[in-house]
Amino acid sequence: MDSVEEDRLSVRSDTKSPLGIVKSLRSSIRKVASKVPLSPVNKARESSSDPTCPPSPSLSAASLVISPLKNIGLFHKNEVDSPSPKSKGLSRSNTEPNFGSNSLKQRGAQIRRSLFGTKRERKDGMCPVTEGLPEETKETRGGAEEVGDEEEGEEEAGEELEEMYTLPEMPHTPLSVMQINKLIENEVLEEAYMNLLALRLEFQKESSESGNYASVNLSKKEKDLNLLYNELRSKVCTIVRDSNSLPARNKKLLEFVARIIQEEERRASDPGGLSGSWMDFWRSAVQEGVQAKVDGVQLESKDKAWLAVHLGILGKTGVRWSYPPSFRVFGEYVRSYNRVLGQHVMKLEKQTTEVKDIHALLNWILNRYKSEYVLGHISLQVDMIDESKELQLDPGFISQLKDKYCSRVQEDLRLSLGNITTLENTEFWSERKEPQTEEGVLISDIHMDIGTLVKGFVTQSRNIEPELEHKVTRFCLRELTEFPKRFELELRRQCDELRPQPIWTQYHITYINSFSALLEHMEGYRASCPSELESLSKEIKWFNVRLIQDLQDQFKDQVKIPLRRMMTRKWLTNNEDFRELQQKTAELSQHCSVLKQPHSQELASTLHLFVSREYLGQLMKSNYSCKNRKHEKAAKRMRAQWGELQELFRNMESCHEWLYPVGGALCDVIEQKHASEIKNHLEPIAQHCPDFGRKHMVAVLWFRGPIRGREHRQILQKLTELKRNAPAPDKKQVLFSEMQVTVNQDCFSNLPYSCFSFCVPGN
Repeated sequence: MDSVEEDRLSVRSDTKSPLGIVKSLRSSIRKVASKVPLSPVNKARESSSDPTCPPSPSLSAASLVISPLKNIGLFHKNEVDSPSPKSKGLSRSNTEPNFGSNSLKQRGAQIRRSLFGTKRERKDGMCPVTEGLPEETKETRGGAEEVGDEEEGEEEAGEELEEMYTLPEMPHTPLSVMQINKLIENEVLEEAYMNLLALRLEFQKESSESGNYASVNLSKKEKDLNLLYNELRSKVCTIVRDSNSLPARNKKLLEFVARIIQEEERRASDPGGLSGSWMDFWRSAVQEGVQAKVDGVQLESKDKAWLAVHLGILGKTGVRWSYPPSFRVFGEYVRSYNRVLGQHVMKLEKQTTEVKDIHALLNWILNRYKSEYVLGHISLQVDMIDESKELQLDPGFISQLKDKYCSRVQEDLRLSLGNITTLENTEFWSERKEPQTEEGVLISDIHMDIGTLVKGFVTQSRNIEPELEHKVTRFCLRELTEFPKRFELELRRQCDELRPQPIWTQYHITYINSFSALLEHMEGYRASCPSELESLSKEIKWFNVRLIQDLQDQFKDQVKIPLRRMMTRKWLTNNEDFRELQQKTAELSQHCSVLKQPHSQELASTLHLFVSREYLGQLMKSNYSCKNRKHEKAAKRMRAQWGELQELFRNMESCHEWLYPVGGALCDVIEQKHASEIKNHLEPIAQHCPDFGRKHMVAVLWFRGPIRGREHRQILQKLTELKRNAPAPDKKQVLFSEMQVTVNQDCFSNLPYSCFSFCVPGN
C-alpha cells in the first residue's frame, strides 16, 4: 500500500503545467528574458529558488564549475522540481532489492526532470506572463500544441549548449552494478552516470584508505568500474554514431553525452576511470557514423546534394547544438566526411574502369564536392569559411587517377578508330560501293567521326579542369598518330585485289581527301599541343604520299606500253596506241578533279613530267629514222599529239608550264625540209630545254633522217654556241638529262661520200 501511495505521489509531482498559446508574444518575452539576467522575470524566479548550488562531488577541482546561465537546466538541479518534505519521505531507496525495470524508468524520468526540468516548466520559468492567461485561452491551445512544438523546436535549434555546467547531487548510496548497467542499456544515462560517479568516489575513498594493500573487495569494485565504464563508453559511441543518421531523436541523449565527455576529460587523472581520451573516442564515433552514412548512400546518388543537406541539418539543428562550442562539432563532421569520403573514392577508383565512371569520379572530387551541390551549398557558406573543402586523399592519388583517365580515353579512342575502319570495310570495301561526293570531291565521313570523338573527350575533360584537358588532348593526338598506318594496312589488305579497277583509285582519292580534312580539324589543337600535332601532321603527310605514289604507279603501269610504241613505224601510220595514252590521261584528269588541292596539282605535275619525258624519250632511243620526206608527216603527228597531251595537263593545273613549248621546238627541227635550215631553229630548244645536249641533238637528227658531213657539224656547233651564251639553267627544269639515249653505232654515217671513193672498184 505504501508503495502504491509512493507511486501516486511521484506521478503527481511530475505532472506538467499547461503552456500558453500566444506564440509570438511568448517567444519575444522568452528571448528578452533570457538575454537580461536581471529582468523582473528572472529576479522573481531567482527569489523563489534556492540561491545556493551544490558543488560537484568530484575530487578534481576542475569539476567545481558553475554555469553562468542556470536556465539551461542541463546537469543543474532546479529547486522548483525538488521534492517536498512529504514526497521526500516517501521516495524509494536506491538499493531496494525489488527495484525493477519499470521503477528504473520512473527513476530515470525523475532524475531527468530534476536535471532539466520539464519543457513546460522551463518555458513557464522563462515567460511567467502566460500563467495569467484566461482558462479558455489555455484550453484552445491544445489543438495547436503539436504545431507549436515543431516551431519551438526550430526556434531552439540555434540555442547553443553552454560550455559551463553544474553537476547535480550524487546519490549517497550508488545503485548496484546490475542496476547501473541496466540504466546504461536503457539509455538512462543521467542517472546511470551519477551512480557511476558515486561508485567511483567510493572506490577512490577505499583505495586511499587501504594504501598499498588492496583488498579483494576493492579489486572487485575496480573490475566493476571498468566494466561499467566500458559499457558507458560503448553506449556513448553508439549514440554518437547513430546521431549522424537520427539527429532529432538523439538530441537530448547527445546533451547527456557531451556533459559526460566533458566531465570524464576533467576527471582523466583521477583513479577509477578508463585510459584514453574520451574526446578521441568521440571523434572515432563521429567518423564511424559518417562511414555508415556514406556506406548507406547509393553510388549513383553521389552527384546529388545529400551531403550538403545532411551537413546543413548538422549545422542548423539538433546535433550541432547538442554539444558545447569546444567540441567544434560541425568542423569535426566536415573533417570526418573529408576523411571518410576520401577513403571511399579511393576504394571506388579500384572498381572504376570505364571512361564515364572515371570522369564522374574525377569531376566529383575536383569540382562537385566543393561546389554548391555539396560543401559549397548556400546553407553552409557561413559555416564553411574556416573549414577545408578538400578530400583527404593519398599523395599522388589525383595524379594517378588523371593518368588512368587519360589511358582509358586513349584505349577508347583506339577502339573507336578500329570500329571506324571496320565500318568502312562493311559499308564500302566489301560491297564495292562507290564513295560519296561532297562539294565536288570524293570524301568519307571518317574525318568527321574522328573529329567528333576527339572533341568529345577534350570537352569532357575541359569541364573538369584545364590541365586535364591539355593532357587528354596530347593522349588523343598521340593515338591518332598511330591510326593512319593501321588504316592503310587494312585498306591494302581489303582493296589490293581491286587494282587496277577504277573503284580502287576512287578509294585512294577518298582517303587522301579524308585524312587531309582530318588534319584540318586537328589544327585547332596546335597552340596547346604543337609537338603532338606536328607528329600527326607528318604521319598524315606520309600516308597521303604513299597513296599518291600508288596512284602514280597505277597510271604509269597503264601508259607504259602505249608510250613504248611512240616514234616507231607503226606509230607513224597507226594512232591506236596514242589514243590509249590519251584515254588514260583523260581518266587521270577526271581523278584529279575529285582530288583536293594541293594533292591534285601535285599528282598532275608529277605525271605531266613523266608523260613528257617518256613521250619525247622515244626520240632518244633511235628506234626509227624517217626517210623519203616522212619527217614532215612525223613532225605534224607529233605536234598534234603533244598539243592534246599538254592541254589535258593544263586542265589539271600542272605547275610545269615550262614543258608546254618543248615539243613544239623539237617539231620545228624535225619538220625542216632542208638540213641547212635546222640551225636557225635551235634557239627555242636552248631556251626551253637547258639540259638538252649534243647527244640528244644527234638522236633527234637521226630520227629526222640522216644528215652527214658539214651540215651535221654546223648544227652541233650552233647548239653548243647557243647553250654557252644561254643564262644559267633552272635546276628544277630537268627533262632530257634523265632520258636514256641510244648512241648510233654507225660511226661512218656522218662522213661525206668522197672519203670512201677510193674503196670503189676502178678508182
